[in-house]
Order: sequence, then structure tokens, then C-alpha cells
Amino acid sequence: MKYFGGCDVGSTYTKCVILDENGKMVANTTIRSKINSEVSATMAMEETVAQVPELQSAKDLTYLIGTGYGRNKVPFADENISEISCHAMGVHVTNPAVKAIIDIGGQDVKGISIDTDGTVKNFAMNDKCAAGTGRFYEAMANAFEMTLPEFSQLSLTAKNVIPITAQCTVFAESEVITLVGEGKPMDEIAAGIQMAVAKRCFVMSKKAGATDSITLTGGCAKNAGLKKAIEHVLKLKVIDLDIDPQLMGALGAAEYARQKGLAKEE
Repeated sequence: MKYFGGCDVGSTYTKCVILDENGKMVANTTIRSKINSEVSATMAMEETVAQVPELQSAKDLTYLIGTGYGRNKVPFADENISEISCHAMGVHVTNPAVKAIIDIGGQDVKGISIDTDGTVKNFAMNDKCAAGTGRFYEAMANAFEMTLPEFSQLSLTAKNVIPITAQCTVFAESEVITLVGEGKPMDEIAAGIQMAVAKRCFVMSKKAGATDSITLTGGCAKNAGLKKAIEHVLKLKVIDLDIDPQLMGALGAAEYARQKGLAKEE
């Protein structure tokens, strides 16, 4: 059996996926990224390879593709592909009915529309600013003295939404601290934060022409409050994926590796 790898080195998390030649996922790992992308990639790859008895090291993979923020730093990679292409392909092999993605990473928000073959039809991204990204959520959870999962559930109980006007993470944080200090209900402030992010996502998805059968990828896809807010803003039901949405970039990279590795051998 031949095996193919995808390694997605993100700004906050590094994800790896190994597929067999039939496209079945046989191993995956998610770790917190280190400051050095090469160290992150090596650690994640070692953990993933260890799950497949026939593999001794990443060198035993028939083909390996790096993607994500640190894609140029993946050791042993045969090539690297942008995370936009990889997310599209990852979602396509998970659920071909999905036509659009909102990808919320550690440092950016992207809207992607997918073509019928899993390639990217169009995309838009906000990469100049951390508002509405994973880092932003970590800052907000900190301001609330909560864990990320606690914070993502908090807004679900809100009766009203207190609007957060600041777009910037730094200003939004001070605005939130002021509102908390004024004794405003925590869940309503949280709902305001989720709504502000959902509106940013809405802009990105519109720009990318992503209008129907949409899903969320990236670590923030697990944020229940955000998902609800996005559904409210888009007036659409967000499609849940059967595979961890945080793995989509690595899965897409591994699928590209499988296609290229098998084509090379023919």
C-alpha cells in the first residue's frame, strides 16, 4: 500500500493527514504550532507517521504536500500548494455537495467558492487584520476569563445582542472590558462579538461569490455561537462536515499528493 501526506502549518495549529492510495484517511494529528514552522511540521508529521505501522518516517510517504502559513518550511515535502486550494479540495472530498467555504484561521478570514472538480472558482480574504480570526477569539475568551469552548457556547443563551462597534481586535477588547465593567450581561456581549465576526465572514463570502451550500473550515468552525451568528447573517443553514473542519487544509493537501503521486507512477 502506498501512502500520501498533507501537512498544513498554520499560524496557531499544525495539522497532518495521511491517506492511503484509495483516498481513505488512515492517520491525522493536530498540534499547537511552535514559533518555528519547521519544528511544528516535523513534530506533527512524526506523530502522524507513528499511527501507520508500515511507515517508519515521513520519507516513506510516496508524495507529501505542504500547505498553510508555513508551507515552505515542511521538511521532505515534494511541493507546496496554497491553503486556499487545499481547503477547497479537502471540503470537496469530504462532501462534494458543498459549493462554498468560510475559512476562519488563526490570522485571517477567507471566503472560497468551489468548482465542481474541487478546484477554487473564486476567493476573497482579509489578511491585514486579526479581527474575527482565531487570535481574536483567544483575546476575547481571555477578556471574559473563560476557555475558548466556554466562550463559544456563551452567546447561545443571549436574549439580546449588544453590538460591538470596534472592528479592531485591540479596540474591541477594550470595548468589551468596558461593557463587562458596566455590568452588561456577559452572554449578550458575547453575542455581539459573534455577530461582528459573522458580518466580516459575510463580506468575504459575498466577495468570493460564495452564496449557497456553505460550510465552515478552520479551528473556529467548532465555535457554536459563531456558526449560529453566521447562519443568521447569511440566512442559510451552514453544512456540518463529517470530518473535523480543522483538518480540511491538510486533507486537501494529502488528496493533491495522492493524485500527483499516483499520476507520477503511471
